[in-house]
Amino acid sequence: MTRIGIIVLALVAALAATAAAVGLSAYWWFAVLPPALLGGLGLWDLVQRRHSVLRNYPVLGHARFLLERIRPELQQYFIERNYDGRPFDRDVRSIVYERAKGTDAEEPYGTERDVYQPGHEFLVPSMAPCPVPKTPPRVRIGGPDCARPYDMALLNVSAMSFGSLSANAVLALNGGAAAGGFAQDTGEGGLSEYHLRPGGDLIWEIGTGYFGCRTDTGEFDAAEFAGKAAHDQVKCVSLKLSQGAKPGIGGVLPGAKVNAEIAGVRDVPEGRTVVSPPYHRVFSTPRELVLFVARMRELAQGKPTGLKLCVGSRRQFLAVCKAMLEEGTAPDFIVVDGAEGGTGAAPLEFADHVGTPLTEGLNTVHNALVGTGLRDRIRIGASGKIATGSDLVKRMVQGADYGNSARAMMFAVGCIQAQKCHTNKCPTGVTTQDPRRARALDVPDKTARVRRFQEATVASALQIMASMGVTDPGQLAPHMLRRRVDPGTERSFAELYEWLGPGELLAAPPASWAADWKAADPDRFTV
Repeated sequence: MTRIGIIVLALVAALAATAAAVGLSAYWWFAVLPPALLGGLGLWDLVQRRHSVLRNYPVLGHARFLLERIRPELQQYFIERNYDGRPFDRDVRSIVYERAKGTDAEEPYGTERDVYQPGHEFLVPSMAPCPVPKTPPRVRIGGPDCARPYDMALLNVSAMSFGSLSANAVLALNGGAAAGGFAQDTGEGGLSEYHLRPGGDLIWEIGTGYFGCRTDTGEFDAAEFAGKAAHDQVKCVSLKLSQGAKPGIGGVLPGAKVNAEIAGVRDVPEGRTVVSPPYHRVFSTPRELVLFVARMRELAQGKPTGLKLCVGSRRQFLAVCKAMLEEGTAPDFIVVDGAEGGTGAAPLEFADHVGTPLTEGLNTVHNALVGTGLRDRIRIGASGKIATGSDLVKRMVQGADYGNSARAMMFAVGCIQAQKCHTNKCPTGVTTQDPRRARALDVPDKTARVRRFQEATVASALQIMASMGVTDPGQLAPHMLRRRVDPGTERSFAELYEWLGPGELLAAPPASWAADWKAADPDRFTV
């Protein structure tokens, strides 16, 4: 049945009952009201702009909102098991929705969490809290080789490509970024008009497919890259080495989504499934990687240039650090993508068993850069299930300078985790190239929601930091975050993890790092 079929049937039934009431018996008037109300409700669903589900599924879509009204007994049960298949202590999606709608509120009766459960983490408040800063701090991105530094917001839109997302979703995300003064990572799917039209700041991400800057044979096209990187809205460029949910394999965009427009943006054939290679063609050693990043920065006229990766071998990352030291150049930023990060589609075994989680990945990258004396010139971004202010503060405690959010930003534009991303049948118009489904996503409404969500989340992070006696992220330290080890024991992150001192790997590597440091080869990716 088409989406308007139920409305047509209801209105026809109302007209038939009206005719019967006029021509047969007045008792038929009692049968007019129910279908008339049903048809009227369906018509209202089609024209209203607040709920994408109702625009695509008039009348029937109200069943979803009925579930929300009987939370937490039923809806919470499903949501907890829908958040990546792993139990979640609180409805994070509801927190995002409330902030996006501007209705974030306090709740009575305290936490529902088992604070004595091993693995529970908590931030340490101060007996001398600070005032909350009136203006959120920003992070200056740009090392000594960067001619055009950029001041990054504490929370930004993480990498999601046009093609994976609908045009309306991209417009809403970039519009929110423009209104809120934060940045949107384009994802590896190329630079589209929908990224550029609203005027928001962009981090242009280049992946293994070199989409948007590739030759006919799939090689990197330096001239096309330079031309697009020159856009005023492109504030940074990023080279994606790997993705959190599926490190070591390329992305896939089903052929059903590759229409003429997406094919043009990506420089690929229309209607054919696009598979990104699992590896880059432009480098094969740590040294070549570092030199290619420097070349990208030069082609981008000195704009901040960085890397994105899901951390794997510590030895390999140390090899990259050695290459930086020997070549005298380095990325301006590194985004650490945790293995718990989301994606439109990934093999379950990769999502569950391959790659380093964000906490450990941040620990490796932060300590490697500190230990090699490179940390002061390289900023670290964190992505992987950052949805709340506490998530952001925890990541900054662990070594990040700023955070990127993908899944929560999708929630803000209306995603309900229907898990239809790869089918082109997203019910809310977020991850589809079907024009009928995509039109349900009202861009002005969702633009405002994205801005409100980012603003409220950063405000929450600043409020938490103030309660900890901190006014700037640079004052956060590992001892301020603690984890329950067992029901009777909790430890701070300063105790749980090893933290290197500036230049320690160069002077006298500790025993736990010595073997990896010695084996790290800037001219070979040693396993």
